[in-house]
Amino acid sequence: MTLVMKFGGTSVGSAQAMRETADLIQNCLADWGQVVVVASAMGTKPVKVTDLLLQGANTAAAGDGTTYLQTAADLRQIHHQTINDLLADSPEQEAVTADIERFIERFEDLCRAVLVLGELSPRALDAIGGMGEQMSVRLLAAYLRHIGQPAEAIDATELIVTDDVFLSATPLMAATTEKVEGRIRPLLAQNIIPIITGFIGATADGVTTTLGRGGSDFSGAILGQALAAAEVWIWTDVDGVMSADPRLVETARSISRLTYREVSELAYYGARVLHPKTMRPCISHNIPLRIKNTFNPDHPGTVIVPDEQAVNGGIKAVTAIENLSLVTIEGKGMIGVPGIAARAFGAVARTNVSVLLISQASSEQSICFAAPEAATDGVIAALEEAFAEELTRQDIDSIWAWRPVSIVTIVGAGMRGTPGIAGRIFTALGENQVNVVAIAQGSSECSISLVADAEDTAVAVSHIHNLIVTTSKSG
Repeated sequence: MTLVMKFGGTSVGSAQAMRETADLIQNCLADWGQVVVVASAMGTKPVKVTDLLLQGANTAAAGDGTTYLQTAADLRQIHHQTINDLLADSPEQEAVTADIERFIERFEDLCRAVLVLGELSPRALDAIGGMGEQMSVRLLAAYLRHIGQPAEAIDATELIVTDDVFLSATPLMAATTEKVEGRIRPLLAQNIIPIITGFIGATADGVTTTLGRGGSDFSGAILGQALAAAEVWIWTDVDGVMSADPRLVETARSISRLTYREVSELAYYGARVLHPKTMRPCISHNIPLRIKNTFNPDHPGTVIVPDEQAVNGGIKAVTAIENLSLVTIEGKGMIGVPGIAARAFGAVARTNVSVLLISQASSEQSICFAAPEAATDGVIAALEEAFAEELTRQDIDSIWAWRPVSIVTIVGAGMRGTPGIAGRIFTALGENQVNVVAIAQGSSECSISLVADAEDTAVAVSHIHNLIVTTSKSG
């Protein structure tokens, strides 16, 4: 069986982290027989290699001719220290050091070109932003070879074929699968572990692209689909998906099992989980996706399964997005008038603002939606312009915002078959004086979202989370 494992930045963020990751890889190889590894750039707080690369590029574009040179020096220090710690007196040391230097020199050359041109194109940003992964996989593969485990570093530019939408490329799976099968299968047959860059791919012409937010996780899922893997594991620094933000709820705990839809809802509403696009390759091929903790590998983590495997069980998790406003359009003249919502959201779209939640009264006298608080004034101005005539005629009485607010979202596919969930939620909130401003529930009944005053966020999340604890104890 083939297992695809993706390791995040903290899992390869230092020499010690790489040693522990190498141990995990070898243990999983013994259990699974075939292991494919995807790695992020080195990333240990406060220094993350990708952040350094992007900072250097952006400051060069702004006309700063010194910061990127200091960034290059920082990159050398980070990687050379790790090489010295991992590979001292190893035959691998000299070759890896030369490889790292080659990438850092290329970083300097690209930043120098950006400085001269005074422009940082998306294509150049992709070329620079993916170098952290290219360096980390060479370090990890070299260390595995040093301890006697055959391994080969591979740039995903050889494997993942994408369109040419730089900064957020989409994989072309037919071409990708062909390349993956041709390049990776022979290595697995020889018991060589492929160590593959996350985050990056390339167009059919070989131009480097990046996969956007959650890119390294996405890489793991893409390779999992291409190889028809038995499972895909995402190694991170937490024990899977948590039932709530531990900063708000001390009793938050890892959830053992979630469906794809539940995770998508949690990700959309701010929880620290996988980006929905990461799951698509696994969804389409029914490949279980597991989130595990590199620093607590014995913990089973969270397994994400197809939606049809959902079972009743009430609430699974509660999450919140803060720093929002609730924009309301209201007026008696809106009743029965077609196209109000379309015009409203067309105006919002022209401001490039994402709407996070929508609620409309059945009488059609008002429609409200949540948006980032920082964008509120611009959104209201756009709406006032779009409905200037209606405001003059008083068909629309007012366009205003309630701020600051938060969206609190309760997730659980099992809520659909568990009577009384909504009643228990609002009873708990009412008993604790939480003011609910608006409510929205999807037709899937997988989630209920409510808008509350910002000052009530922690109280709302905590008391809804108590319902999870109560349900599990009574069950």
